[in-house]
Amino acid sequence: MISPDDLIALVRNYNPKTNADRIAEAYAFGEQMHDGQFRHSGEPYFTHPVAVAAILTEQRLDDATIITALLHDTIEDTKANYEEVARRFGNEVAMLVDGVTKLTNLQLSSRETKQAENFRKLFMAMSKDLRVILVKLADRLHNMRTIKAMRPEKQAQKARETMDIYAPLAGRMGMQWMREELEDLAFRVLNPEGRQSIIRRFVTLQRETGDVIHRITGDMRLELEKAGIEAEVFGRAKKPYSIWRKMQAKDQGFSRLSDIYGFRVITGSEEDAYRALGAIHQRWRAVPGRFKDYISQPKSNGYRSIHTTVSGRDGKRVEVQIRTRQMHDVAETGVAAHWSYRDGVRTENPFAVDPAKWIASLTEQFDAEDDHDEFLEAVKLEMYSDQVFCFTPKGDVIKLPKGATPIDFAYAIHTRIGHACVGAKVDGIRVPLWTRLRNGQSVDVITAEGQTPQVSWLEIATTGKARTAIRRALREADRARFVKLGHELARSAFEHVGKKATDKALETAARALRASGVNELLARLGAAEITAHDVVQSVYPELTTGDGDEISPRRAVIGLEPGQSFERAPCCQPLPGERIIGITYRGRGVVVHSADCDKLGEFEDQPERWMDVQWHSGTHPAVYGTTLELTIGNDAGVLGRICTLIGEKKANISDLEFVDRKPDFYRLMINVELRDVEQLHSLMLTLEAESDVAAVARFRNKPEERHYTG
Repeated sequence: MISPDDLIALVRNYNPKTNADRIAEAYAFGEQMHDGQFRHSGEPYFTHPVAVAAILTEQRLDDATIITALLHDTIEDTKANYEEVARRFGNEVAMLVDGVTKLTNLQLSSRETKQAENFRKLFMAMSKDLRVILVKLADRLHNMRTIKAMRPEKQAQKARETMDIYAPLAGRMGMQWMREELEDLAFRVLNPEGRQSIIRRFVTLQRETGDVIHRITGDMRLELEKAGIEAEVFGRAKKPYSIWRKMQAKDQGFSRLSDIYGFRVITGSEEDAYRALGAIHQRWRAVPGRFKDYISQPKSNGYRSIHTTVSGRDGKRVEVQIRTRQMHDVAETGVAAHWSYRDGVRTENPFAVDPAKWIASLTEQFDAEDDHDEFLEAVKLEMYSDQVFCFTPKGDVIKLPKGATPIDFAYAIHTRIGHACVGAKVDGIRVPLWTRLRNGQSVDVITAEGQTPQVSWLEIATTGKARTAIRRALREADRARFVKLGHELARSAFEHVGKKATDKALETAARALRASGVNELLARLGAAEITAHDVVQSVYPELTTGDGDEISPRRAVIGLEPGQSFERAPCCQPLPGERIIGITYRGRGVVVHSADCDKLGEFEDQPERWMDVQWHSGTHPAVYGTTLELTIGNDAGVLGRICTLIGEKKANISDLEFVDRKPDFYRLMINVELRDVEQLHSLMLTLEAESDVAAVARFRNKPEERHYTG
C-alpha cells in the first residue's frame, strides 16, 4: 500500500503548494475508519481508497478530489457520518464524499426502468460537481484492476456494467485512456478466449514483422526533423478490445485488419501540427475518407486533434494523431483538465471546457423527458455517438452524432426549425429526410408554416434532442386533440340529461373524478380513459340512474334459469328488440347473441348449449353499448355537429376512436349507449341525412374477420 508520504509526493510532483498536512490527516482518518475491514483479496480495505487517490494524481487533480478519494467509502461503510467529515475536512469534501456514496448506491445494471431512473440520478450528481464522477471512475478502474478476487458471477455483472456505462462515460468525458483500459479489463472478464486470441496473433505478427512500432516511429521522427519541426512521436499497438471491436464491425479476420497500430505526434504549436500533417502525407500515402480535423472542429468535451490514416511500411495502415501539448493534456484527461494543477497553480489550459457548461449541454434535452425508457435511450445515444460536422448555408458548424439525418440537423439549430421541417437540401440537392449526413456537407432545412412533427420522424431521428422534442410535440398534439374531443363528448352527454357542460359543472366533475383540472378531465374523456356517463354521473347522479318504470339491465332477458346471469356478446352487440340466442358457458353464465350472428355457426354441433331467450318487453334504459363506424368530412365543426345529433337522439357517447385520417375524410368508431334497436335505426337515419357524413354502419365482428352491415 502506498504510504501517506509517497501519496503526498505524487501530489507535490504537480502541485508543490499542496496542503500536505490535510492529505495526511485524511489518510490517517480513512485508515482508522476502515481498520479491521478487508477486501475480497484479503488485503486491508484501505488499500483501495489509497489506490483510487493515486489514480487521480495521474490526472493532476486538486487536493479536495484527492482527499475525497481517500474518504469516498467512509460514510457508506464505516461509522463516520456526513457531519464528522464536514467538520474535519470542510463542506466541499463532505459534499463530494456524499455524492460518491450516492453514486455507489445506484444499481446501474438493474432492470430497465430502474436503470433509467438511476441514470437520471447519475447525471444530476454530475451536474452538481463533475469531480464526483471522476472519483467514481477511478474507483471503478481500481475495482476492475483487482476484479479477479470476486465471485465469477459478480465479475461478469461488474464487467458488463463497466462496458455498458462507465467506459462510454469516460470516453464521452474525453478520458480516452481510461475508456480503453476499462473496456479491456471488462473484455478480459466477458470474453477471455477472444482477448487471448488477439494477443497470440499480435505475438505472431511481431515475430514475423519485427518491431513495427519502433521502425515507423523512427521514420516519422526523421521526416519531421527534415521539415524542421520539433515534435515528440509515440507509437503503440491498439488495445485487444479495440481490435476485437473493429473485427466485429468490419466482419474481418485479424490478418485482414488494418490500422492496428496508432501513433501520436505532439508538437509545440498549432501551426507545427498542420506542418507535421503535411510532412507525413508527403512521405506516406493518405487513406481516403480517414481524415478528421478536430482542431478546427473540436468535440464538445474539448478534444482537439488531427486524425489521419496512412499506408506505412509494407502497405500496413497506421493511424496518426497530431496535436499540441495543451491539446494532448485535454485529450488525456478530458473535462478533468479543468481542475488540473501544474507547478502549484490551476492549469490555464485554453482548450479545457467548462465542466458546468459541458454537463448542461449533455443533459438539457433530457430534463423534460417524462418517460424513463426514453431518457435512457437518449442518454445512451449521446454517450456512444461519434461525431460528424455539417454546415448551415451561412457557414455555421453543427455537430451531430454519426448517422444523423436532416431532422437531427434541424432540431440542432432550433426546436422551432425542427418542428416546421418539411424537407432538406444537402450540398444543394433535395434529399429525403432519412438521408444519413456525412462530414463537411452543407445542409439547408426547408420549413413550412403549419407543419407539425410526424410519428414517422421517430424512426428517422437519431439524436436525443430531436427524439425528445418530437415525442413532446406529439404528446402535446394528442393532448390538445383529446381535450377538444372530450369537450364535445361532455357537451353531448350533459345535453342528453337536459343540462349544460358549464365550467362550474366540469370543475365539479374534475374534483369528483380526481383530475388535476378541467383540461385533464377532458383529455382523459377524449382518450377514453373515462366515459361521458362517468362525468355526468359525478355531477348529477340522480339524473343517470334511470326511473322506476325502466327494466333493470339485470332482468332484461327472459328465459334464463333461476340465478343465471347473462352478458351481451361483443361480436354482435345485440340490442333489445332484436331476436336473440343464448349460449351457455361453464362458470360464465349465458352469452346472448343476435340470431343472425355469424359466431353462432361455431356452436352448431353443440345444441345442448343453446337456450331460447328473448328480450323483456317494455322500456329499457340507454345503457347498451353499440359501435358505429362513420366516415365524415375533415372540416371544422363536423365532429361537434355529429356529437350534437347523437345527443339529440337521446344517445350517450361512451367512446370515440379515429381509425383512419385522410386529408379530406376521417374514419372513426363511435360507441353509443342505446335503449333498443329502434333507437339505433333512428340514430343511423339521422346521421345518414347529415351532409358531412359520407357513410355510417353498425360495426360487427365475424369469427375470422371484421365486417360492417348497415
